[in-house]
Amino acid sequence: MTDDESIRLNPAWQSVRLVAMAVGVLALLLAMGIGLTQESSSYFFHSYLTSFVYFLSISLGALFFVPIHFLTRAGWSVVVRRVAELLSQNLIPMAILFLVILFPVLLGSHTLFEWNDPAKWDVGSPEYDQLIAHKSGYLNSIFFTIRAIVYFATWICIARYFYLNSLEQDGNGDKQITLKLQKWSSLAVVLFALTVTFASFDWLMSLDPHWFSTIFGVYFFAGSALSFFAFMTVCIFLLQRDGKMANIVTQEHYHDLGKYTFGFTLFWGYIAFSQFLLIWYANIPEETGWYLRRQENGWAVVAILLIFGHFFLPFFGVMSRHIRRNKYILTGWAVFILVMHYVDLYYIVMPQVAHGTAAPSFGLIDLCCIVGIGGLYISSLIWFATDKPLVPVKDPRLSESLALQNH
Repeated sequence: MTDDESIRLNPAWQSVRLVAMAVGVLALLLAMGIGLTQESSSYFFHSYLTSFVYFLSISLGALFFVPIHFLTRAGWSVVVRRVAELLSQNLIPMAILFLVILFPVLLGSHTLFEWNDPAKWDVGSPEYDQLIAHKSGYLNSIFFTIRAIVYFATWICIARYFYLNSLEQDGNGDKQITLKLQKWSSLAVVLFALTVTFASFDWLMSLDPHWFSTIFGVYFFAGSALSFFAFMTVCIFLLQRDGKMANIVTQEHYHDLGKYTFGFTLFWGYIAFSQFLLIWYANIPEETGWYLRRQENGWAVVAILLIFGHFFLPFFGVMSRHIRRNKYILTGWAVFILVMHYVDLYYIVMPQVAHGTAAPSFGLIDLCCIVGIGGLYISSLIWFATDKPLVPVKDPRLSESLALQNH
């Protein structure tokens, strides 16, 4: 394969990048302007966290895919791997966007995280909470910040290491680079698993510091992987609409992307049901409160929407081989899954607004947050992809990927 225009972005994409950046900045400023001038800023910060974790999860799914590709010595995925590598680079701007969450915590705000309120730790305070005080050794602003730095540093180092080595191989074709990346892929997967698990505990599960679930990290990972495969399918479809990778990513590759989409739909449903079943069966008050809150004030409707929209519909929708081999229908399902992934995170985060008394209410702040972070996410993605081949042109398994046939 030659390094030609069919695997590079057109200059017109730079206009898209600038528009996305401008829209993103303006939308975030509007969300902040509305949210921070209200009597309570709780809704803004919860909405911002929802949108932030939504786009972060896509990049984390990509970060999982790249080392797994090398760990399993996969050949089929070479032609789509660069898209995953580019998506993982967006962990850099996501680290910057996390400052909107981190700075208030460091300044002592407990609008988002109840455990950051010193009154909860003070035995003499009427708001003293014994359970939160017991967890204060872990749930405190300094340790929270240290862990966040470790998470992002680990993710960015893994993403950059695999990406830069992949680009280096584009230039020299050195097969030893593939062997080197295979060697370090197992460590990368272990570090990924640990950091993603604890990040989900810190940023999502600790919104309700009284609640705990040992498989919550797996639940978050399942949604992240699913959203990544859906997002990558949409990205490749749009690139091909623009004339890129037209004869490189074939019906066979869409079929495999559809298999992963189907598989992680099933896996997400299995983990979600397992978590609910074990908590419901044990009937321990410390555990059931999280679900009880999500059965009141209209949240039961959202739960039912997730059962059908996040599991049953895409499960049956992507099950067919014929649908997985039709890129138009598969992309339509991918968009649907991405919408349901946002609903899933909304269901996790937003019931905690106003200490669990809020009802579902998607409004202007939510729209601005997702458009704002999404605009910056797309802008950054195009920036990373500029002047770079969209396919690893000298990967030793490229010919195997180009000749992929599903039987």
